[in-house]
Amino acid sequence: MQKFFRELYGTGIIFFYYIKWLVFIGLPLLYYGLEYKHNTVMDILWLYCAALILKDFVFSVILKKKHGEDDIKS
Repeated sequence: MQKFFRELYGTGIIFFYYIKWLVFIGLPLLYYGLEYKHNTVMDILWLYCAALILKDFVFSVILKKKHGEDDIKS
């Protein structure tokens, strides 16, 4: 069962790596620009994409700066 959840998590990360920006920007446009009805599943997927974008930002910007400052001090 643990292997199944690891594979599901990995598949989700790979899948949303490619479409996270489309969902993150496109879903609010559909809701507010084209007046689509709200869908709970899509709202949850939007939150998942937002979490992935935040994770990418933290790892690529904040932690790299911190790691770079440690190299300069050494």
